[in-house]
This record gives sequence, structure tokens and C-alpha cells, in this order.
Amino acid sequence: MSAALTVALPSKGRIQEGCVEFFAQAGIPVVTGDDSRGYTGALKHVPNVEVVFLSAGEIPGVLEAGAAHLGITGEDLILERAANPDDTISSILPLGFARADVVVAVPQSWIDVRTMADLEEVSVDFHNRHRRRLRVGTKYLSLTRGFFASHGVSDYRIVESLGATEGAPAAGSAELIVDITSTGTTLTANNLKVLDDGVILKSEAHLAASLTARWSAAAKKSVRTLLDVVQAARLARRQKLIRFWYEGDAAALAADFEKKFDCTVPKNARLNVGTYMEMYCPEDKLNQAIAALRAEGVAEEIAALKTDYVFAEANPLFDKLVKRLR
Repeated sequence: MSAALTVALPSKGRIQEGCVEFFAQAGIPVVTGDDSRGYTGALKHVPNVEVVFLSAGEIPGVLEAGAAHLGITGEDLILERAANPDDTISSILPLGFARADVVVAVPQSWIDVRTMADLEEVSVDFHNRHRRRLRVGTKYLSLTRGFFASHGVSDYRIVESLGATEGAPAAGSAELIVDITSTGTTLTANNLKVLDDGVILKSEAHLAASLTARWSAAAKKSVRTLLDVVQAARLARRQKLIRFWYEGDAAALAADFEKKFDCTVPKNARLNVGTYMEMYCPEDKLNQAIAALRAEGVAEEIAALKTDYVFAEANPLFDKLVKRLR
């Protein structure tokens, strides 16, 4: 691995589209490299970063092997594909896209099977009557085994799915399935239902870091720059900068608004009696804060401004990563 920070991104699909939008919103667009097949790229405005494009399913293994410093892929793939994800991969940030649930689904005709406890009873009865175990069709071997064990279900065998898992019961290759679903429409179309307690994982795309990669000083510097920009853009999207003239005690007002509305005043601001004030206010509390300012006697114009970045003194994303790397 070179001294550059290596970032593995999905090469196709809706998760790839989500990655492009995520970085674009942070003001660091993903650009494709010079190679004709588009296997490599870069992040604009962030130096010393090499982007490699892989299938989403490959990225957990690449992170675990230390062949990339950062990667974006589904949480379900990290937990399923990595042999020891707790010790080799650290999630930095859930990204809010590519959401889907890994679920246990059984035929709708199994009217008495609603929970995993019901499934455990059915599996024993099925084995006694048919002299074979219930077959579970799935691509999620590890997640299935762990979840079934946690619910005391042991009388089954996994049939690894290589195609459309939801069609396995109708095709006769499995009695039930463990699969991923976003809306449930495909399951319903195949006459399947999710057990009441059968959601194994609510997955989404994660920005994750390798704990086994060689983190050179240059790579750490680049990841700090990258995460600073990502965090600053996230903070900016969640709040507005309000500006106004205040005749009263600015320090007392700032303390009161921090307590009531989670507003923050820029460090080293001059909080005098009778001053021009600036405060960052969470967007969901903006209207309440403005009303409170009016009640405090602010009669003049109050500006609420959108900002592109808010670079705070501390970066919890970087701090979390550094703590895991030690």
C-alpha cells in the first residue's frame, strides 16, 4: 500500500449513487481516474487520496485485509463478509442511504408461525415428520447462524442461495428464507411474510475504516482532512447561522439559548451589553429560537443564513477512528 489514503467505493448500483451524492454534498466530488475501465479515481480538493472502485461485497474483505484505509459498503455486508469485523473494521459513520432490512421470511400459508419461537417449534415438528431438517435459503450464512442461535433455533440447515432467494420456497429448494428487503414488495409477491421478531439487521451504507491497514503519518493527515470536511458539511446542513443586534447582556443570552435551544456562539465572540451577535442554531429549533429572541426584545432584522461548512474545534469522527487505531 502506498503512503496515500486508499478509499474503496462501490462500483455500481444505488449504493454507488449514494456514495457519489454523499461526497458531492460535502463539496468533494468523486472523480474517475485515467484508466480506461474506471477502476480508480480520486476525491476532488482532498490531496493524497486514491479511490478504488470495487463491488460492494468485496469491500469488507479489502478493509479486513488492510488493502484499503476507508470504504463505503452496507453494514449487512460488513457483518456477513468480514471474518472478524469487530476487531478489524471500525464504522465511522452511518450514511443514511442504501437502507434495507435482513429478515427471516416464511410462507404466508404458515398461519401459525409468527415468531422465531414458533419457528423453533415448527422446525422440530418438521424434522420428526419428514425425517429431514427445515431448509433456509440465504446468502447471509453468518448472520443467519448467529440470529437463529440467539433464538434457540437449531433444527435447520442452510441452503446457500446463488440467485433470487425469494423464489426458493416456491421452487422447492427451501422452506423459508433469510434475505434483504427494502419495501417488502418482492416478499409479498412471492407469498412470503416477515416474522414479527424476524428482523435480523436494519442495514444502511456505512463509512468504515480498516484497523489492519498501515496507517502512515501521511494517511492519517489525509483522513483528518477528509473527515474534517465531511463533519463540517454535516454540521452546516443541520444548523443555521443567525445574526442580530442585541441591546441586553449578550453573555447571559448566549448561555440561555445554549441551554434551551442547543445554540452555540463562535469561540472568542465578544459578548458585551449591546452588541452584534452571531449564533449557530439547530435547524429544527430555529423557529423557537427566533420567537424567543422577539420575546427578549429583539425588534430589528434577524438573519438566518445557510452555511456550507462549520469547522468545529473537535471532530468526533476523526477522534473515534484514532481511538480505535491505538
